[in-house]
Amino acid sequence: MSVCCDLEADINGEETFLLDKKIICSFSGRLSKLFGKSTGANRNKVIFNDFPGGAENFELISRFCYNNGEIDINPSNISLLYSAAEFMEMSKSVSGNCNLLEKTKKCIEELGYWTWPDLLVALKHCQEMQQVATSSGILEKCLDSIVGRLAITSEASPCASTSSPDSSGLRLSCDTRSTESLKNSFSRANWWFEDLSVLSPNLVEMLVKSMVSRKYNQVIISRFLLYYQKSKFFTASSDEKRQVLEIVIDGLYTLDPSCISCKSLFGILRVVLNLNISKSSRNKLECMIGSQIDQATLDNLLIPSPYGTSYLYDVNLVLRFLKAFLREGGWRLSPTRMKKVASLMDLYIAEVAPDPFLRLSKFLALVVALPDSARDCWDELYHAIDVYLEVHAGLSEEEKLKICCALNYEKLSSDACVHLSQNAKFPSKNSVQALVSQQLKLKNLLQDTKNSKPDMDSPCKLNETRGKAKKGEGSEQIVLYSGRLDISGHNENLRAHLQGMQWRVIELEKLCKKMQAQMAKLMKSKTPTTHSTARSLPRLCS
Repeated sequence: MSVCCDLEADINGEETFLLDKKIICSFSGRLSKLFGKSTGANRNKVIFNDFPGGAENFELISRFCYNNGEIDINPSNISLLYSAAEFMEMSKSVSGNCNLLEKTKKCIEELGYWTWPDLLVALKHCQEMQQVATSSGILEKCLDSIVGRLAITSEASPCASTSSPDSSGLRLSCDTRSTESLKNSFSRANWWFEDLSVLSPNLVEMLVKSMVSRKYNQVIISRFLLYYQKSKFFTASSDEKRQVLEIVIDGLYTLDPSCISCKSLFGILRVVLNLNISKSSRNKLECMIGSQIDQATLDNLLIPSPYGTSYLYDVNLVLRFLKAFLREGGWRLSPTRMKKVASLMDLYIAEVAPDPFLRLSKFLALVVALPDSARDCWDELYHAIDVYLEVHAGLSEEEKLKICCALNYEKLSSDACVHLSQNAKFPSKNSVQALVSQQLKLKNLLQDTKNSKPDMDSPCKLNETRGKAKKGEGSEQIVLYSGRLDISGHNENLRAHLQGMQWRVIELEKLCKKMQAQMAKLMKSKTPTTHSTARSLPRLCS
C-alpha cells in the first residue's frame, strides 16, 4: 500500500508529524470530520494544543493506525491510549471494526484480573497523568481494584511485594522462609505499605477515601498514613512536607478516633509546629488530640510557646485541647475520664505557675477550664496558685481575688485550709472564707452523725432525740463563732485569731469522728446511747 505524507500534525508544540491523511482519518473520527473526503495532493496541517499525553502518546496511536489496528496495550500505556482514543474519536463507528477505544475499554474491564505489580504500574502512570486518568475513570477503577485486592487478602497471609523483581503477582500463600522475612520487615497487615508509599499525596487521599468507603480496617489505614508521612519526609522539601502532613491529618480525621494513639498525634504535632500547614488541618489535629487528651502525659503538653512570645509554654494550645475535649466528648465524658484530665491539668498548671511571664488571664483560664465536678480535691490547684502568687508578687488585691475566687474551698483539705489561713500571699477575705467553708463541712459532718442513728422504732428513740438537740446546739455555736469574727482589725491579729480558731475546728473534727465511731457501735448493739460526748461539744466552742 502506497503511503504519502499529506498531513502535518503539530502536537502541543512539542513535535510535528508527517502522516498519511487517508490512513489516519480511517481510524480517527475527529480528523475524518475535519477533512471530510478530501484526498487531494495538497498537504494539510492540523495543530493540537491539548493532546493528552503529548507527542509520545500521539506516536503510539499513529503506530496503531499504521499497523491496521494492532498495538500492545499494557498497564504502562493503557490510560494514555484510552484518553487519546477518546480525544481522536477512535471508535468502531469510524473504522467499521474494533477500534482503539473498544480495545482499551475491554482491557480496563479486565483490570480486576491484573497482577499486583501490573496494578501498581498502571497506578504509577495514572499518577503521572492524573488529570487524564481521572477524566477517563481509569484511576478510580485502578484504586478500587487495589483496595478490593487488599480487602480480600488482608486475612489470607499476603506475601507479594514489588520490592522483589521476581514478583509475578499477589500470592495468597507462602513458604516459611518468606513468612519469617515478612514478619521481620512488616507485620502481616502492613505488607503493602512500601508499595503504596510512592504515591503522590493526592492519590493517597483518594486511596484512603476508597478504603473508608469499603470499610477497610481503620487501624491499618492510620498506620499506613503514619508510615507514609515518615517515608516521604526523608527527601521532601518544606512545601512537600506541608502537603503530605495536610493529607495525613485530613485522612486521620476521617477515621474513628480510637484507631490512632494520642502519642502518634502528638508526634505529628511536633512536626507541624515547624511547618505552616493550613488552618483547617491544624484545627482537625487539635480536635483529634483534644478528644483523647485524657491519654496524654505532662511531657506531651509541655510544648514551647510560639516564636515571638515571652511565656515558656504554649498555654493557648492546651486551652484549645481542653475546649475540644469538652466539645467532642459531650455527654459521653465519663467521670473517670474527667478526673484523669483534671489530674493532668493540675500537673500542668503546677508546671507553668512559676513562669514569670504567664499572664493572669491565661493562668486563670487554665484553673477554670474544667467543670468543678472534675476534681474531688483542690489541694493541688491551691498549691499552684500559691506558687503563682509568690512569683507574681506585684499583683494587685483585685487581681489576687480573681484567682482566689476560682478556688473551691469546700474541696480543700484541712491541712490546705490551715496553710491558707497562715498564708500572707492570700487576701484576708479568702482566709476567712476557707475557715467558714471548713466549719460548714464540720456542720455537715455533725448532721451526718446525728442522722446515723438506730431505727426509730427501737427503745433508743427517746435518748437519741435528746442527743439530736444537743448536737444541733453545737453546730449552731460553730457557725455563730465564725459570725462573731471581726475582720476589720489588723491582718496579723486576724490571722492569729483565725489560727486559733482553726485548731478548735480540727479538735471538733476529731471529736466528731470519735462520736461517729461510738454511734456505729451503738447501732450494732441496739442499746441506749450516752450523751456525754454530745454535751461536751458546746464547751469546746465557747
